[in-house]
Amino acid sequence: MSVKRRDLVRYLEQNGFSLLREGGKHSIYSNGVKTVPVKRYRTLDRVNELCKQAGLHPRF
Repeated sequence: MSVKRRDLVRYLEQNGFSLLREGGKHSIYSNGVKTVPVKRYRTLDRVNELCKQAGLHPRF
């Protein structure tokens, strides 16, 4: 299932994550404890894996 990148970023930000830095092909988000790389594509696959890596309930 593909999800729009902006929806994932909005979900991360609502749960305390903020943009830490921009990498070559990823944006790195962190909440101070965990760090999650988000690819810079319009639609993303494997979003539930990113949510689990962030310690959040998979919403998508």
